[in-house]
Amino acid sequence: MKLYGGIDLHSNNSYVVILDEEDRVVYEKRLENDAEEILSALTPYQSSLDGLVVESTYNWYWLVDALQAKNYTVHLANPGAVSAYSGLKYSDDKSDARWLAKLLRLNILATGYIYPKEQRSLREMLRRRLVLVQNQTRQILSIQGLGARYLNQHWSGAKIKKNDKKWLTAISDPLIRQCMESHYQILKCVQAEIEQLEKIIKKELNPSDDFKRLQNIPGVGPILAMTILLETGEIKRFPSAGNYSSYCRMVRSICISNEKKKGENNRKNGNTYLSWAFTEAANVAIRVYKPITRYYQRKLQKQLRVVALKTIANKLSKASYFILRDKVEFDMKKLFP
Repeated sequence: MKLYGGIDLHSNNSYVVILDEEDRVVYEKRLENDAEEILSALTPYQSSLDGLVVESTYNWYWLVDALQAKNYTVHLANPGAVSAYSGLKYSDDKSDARWLAKLLRLNILATGYIYPKEQRSLREMLRRRLVLVQNQTRQILSIQGLGARYLNQHWSGAKIKKNDKKWLTAISDPLIRQCMESHYQILKCVQAEIEQLEKIIKKELNPSDDFKRLQNIPGVGPILAMTILLETGEIKRFPSAGNYSSYCRMVRSICISNEKKKGENNRKNGNTYLSWAFTEAANVAIRVYKPITRYYQRKLQKQLRVVALKTIANKLSKASYFILRDKVEFDMKKLFP
């Protein structure tokens, strides 16, 4: 008899349920988040287990890796697509784990992508770099804000990033100068860490054909190309360019009926890092590439700036999809005639 397992994963414990083919509970228990403890509890049922479902929470890596290392068939439940059983008046971890196992048995489980273990570390480094870049921008904006408020001075970000402290001496108030000095010291520290991460990332970059082709996209350099490549994963998991651009958060999340807006869906569904990457590429492309600049100017006559920018980012995301799927080169004339 086949068995089906569901694991409701939390930060410090997991509720494990195993069902048979008739939805009878064979095993259920709350266990500490310890790989050895969970594996020990599952071992008596391993030969009969058709699969295990793990809820896709922020901390699923360690558990999925441990299960796969022991040759379990693991499925990652997509919480955005798996709805709770509406017939329940009361639900808890037990019912959630049972529901995951039942969806697996019925073969209607909406699954997420289990990203390859060997590529996660470089992807994580790229994500940490983004966090530092955002912190860098935060410090620059803070310095610019202080200058505008107290001196009516508008310093460019490039001037502040040059580590030229001449602008700092213009502040006469010692307390305000100290505030600015604090932001400046954090900025220098963040810049140093970004440089260090970029050195490591560039050493680890895999000069594959896909990586090289992505760099032909306007606004995409080595860092963005590797971000797109690693965040995308297996391109075949996306049936169409529209699915991919939706995953990149390039598609509006609204419900329309009879040409009227009836509501909104979750705008945060998808990959925030791909959204950032294509938006960054669009900003650069608008400044550097004349066909894209002209297209952007035409859009600005009819739409808001953010919509025009998102339109270009969406085009770049769809171009990336075809480049990765069909192994073709970027063609400016096809995208921006």
